[in-house]
Amino acid sequence: MATLFEKLGGAAAVDLAVDKFYVRVLQDKRINHFFANTDMVKQRAHQKAFLTYAFGGTDKYDGRYMREAHKELVEKQGLSGEHFDAVAENLMTTLKDMGVSDDLLAEVAEVAAAPQHKKDILNQ
Repeated sequence: MATLFEKLGGAAAVDLAVDKFYVRVLQDKRINHFFANTDMVKQRAHQKAFLTYAFGGTDKYDGRYMREAHKELVEKQGLSGEHFDAVAENLMTTLKDMGVSDDLLAEVAEVAAAPQHKKDILNQ
């Protein structure tokens, strides 16, 4: 059985999606301020590694845990559920614009919006 990573088109598709996603995120006034002082080359690399892992492209993830990676954003910049939802919306719109089918979008939504991911990111 193919992984979600494979169904989406593998590394090339994830790379393209992340690049397009961050173009969208950096234009989104609801959330772009969170990235004002971020090295976007590193950020893109982290996101590509995380999505590769989350979508089943590898069983290894060497990045920081979501809770740790977002703790300062929650505590000092007020990262909230509204912001989490905006990021998820941007990811889904990016994938839809890339022609990802509705059934695969549903699978992505299950992974991206999993309650535990949201709790970890929002340090709840």
